[in-house]
Amino acid sequence: MTERPLGAQISHMLKSQGVDTIFGIPGVHNIEMYRGIEEAGITHVLARHEQGAGFMADGYARATGKPGVAYVITGPGLCNIMTPMGQAWSDSVPLLVLSSCLDETAARRGQLHQMIDQQGAAATVCDWSLEARSAKAAYGLIDRAFAEFAGARPRPRHIQVPIALGGTISAPAPGMTPPIPARPVADPQQVEAVAARLHAARRPVFILGGGAAGAAQAARAVLARSGAASFTTYAGRGIVGPDDPLHFGATLARPDSARVLAAADLVIAVGSELAEVDLWRDEPGGDAPLIRVDIDATEFDDPLPDMAILSDAGHFLTALAAALPETCQSDWRADQVAADTARWRAEIAAERPGILPVLETVRACVPEDAMIFSDMTQIAYAALETWPMPRPGHWHHPFGFGTLGYALPAAIGAAVARRGLPTLALAGDYGLQYTLPELGTAVELGLPLPILVWDNAKLKEIEDAMVRAQIAPNAVVAQNPDFCAVARAYGAHAAAPASLSEMRAAIGLAFEADRPTLIHIRSGIA
Repeated sequence: MTERPLGAQISHMLKSQGVDTIFGIPGVHNIEMYRGIEEAGITHVLARHEQGAGFMADGYARATGKPGVAYVITGPGLCNIMTPMGQAWSDSVPLLVLSSCLDETAARRGQLHQMIDQQGAAATVCDWSLEARSAKAAYGLIDRAFAEFAGARPRPRHIQVPIALGGTISAPAPGMTPPIPARPVADPQQVEAVAARLHAARRPVFILGGGAAGAAQAARAVLARSGAASFTTYAGRGIVGPDDPLHFGATLARPDSARVLAAADLVIAVGSELAEVDLWRDEPGGDAPLIRVDIDATEFDDPLPDMAILSDAGHFLTALAAALPETCQSDWRADQVAADTARWRAEIAAERPGILPVLETVRACVPEDAMIFSDMTQIAYAALETWPMPRPGHWHHPFGFGTLGYALPAAIGAAVARRGLPTLALAGDYGLQYTLPELGTAVELGLPLPILVWDNAKLKEIEDAMVRAQIAPNAVVAQNPDFCAVARAYGAHAAAPASLSEMRAAIGLAFEADRPTLIHIRSGIA
């Protein structure tokens, strides 16, 4: 067929781009977007709220490396998904949001779902937000989005289609898909210069961020040959194996890590913004020469590097490994690294009493290939610094934007993408309630998803912050529901283990269940 309704043409076009799943909610303004989805062979997952749909698409994207796609309606639907868009922007997740929009807003008021500037609102939380005013424009914007996802830093894009255009009965077929642009790669002379500086250094340190997650093998080869010590950001966990004796882990947020970096004579940061949420201080620490490697040139200004290399992380690390001699001399000592990391672990245990034994128990019964999605909760904060990851890209967290309600819907999106492979959600009692209704979607899909709910009956992180600031704790205690009863009301399984051994058994059963299982864990469990 050379002509179809525009909605069907878009469905087939998305399928040709590799899209097999769309997350969303249909409404009167966007029903034409749903025309042709099944004919194109695409599965639609019905969320309970557009925020949930966005987080599901985010989780799907993180689990697969492919763009996540979400459909929402004009106005409130677009507003509801803006939080997931902001999260995807901050964490470099490829998310394509397609929404409807009103045909005319300048001369008409009081229309259903009307906003002053819908396109502009979305533009505040994504790489770009544009309106397609013809079928050709819609096709071109979709092609542009997928090309940029592949060839540049992946971040969310928003395309809005006017209602009348979406209802076009006979739209021409899209043209040929344009070629995907190549990602930038390091100049060979730059690689040789870095190799020479690395070979000459006696205490080099690598900081590996989420942008290097696809280059673990090359990163490990570089570390082995250079004798460099290493840190990862939270998003980069697993790039370096937990058995590397010179690896400090994801502990940049420890204040004392600044002392380690101050002792370095060369720091090489690959695929990391070195942002506040990576360091929790203004600067990494020390005055060693800093080399930064990133796919996004806008990241080179803070902190300013001595050498900036615009490159895909995988290409750079592979080329660097080849340019290094088999071994380099290093003054780093494994016993010193072990002493530092043990001391920092003790600090975390003291800061968050009772949490590390729970995490150790969970880790013992979670399959090594499990993909974990966590929320903004104290148990996750402790895990990000102490749970060793054998491989990258298997723990996902709302790092930069820091939204609550992420874990459950994102885990659903990943479980849809990873049928037959283990996925786990880790949420706090308060954050879970932001998106708790998405449990209904997980039940409908029959996902064997363990949902661990850490319940300390309050906003404990905020209470602790108030106490440190000498503010009388206020508005940090909320009435929780009977989580197990709510889960069963949705048709899910539920468990409330009274001990760590019971919790271990409940998690094991949840991975084998025929539907999701909410596991309610109270603080103080032993």
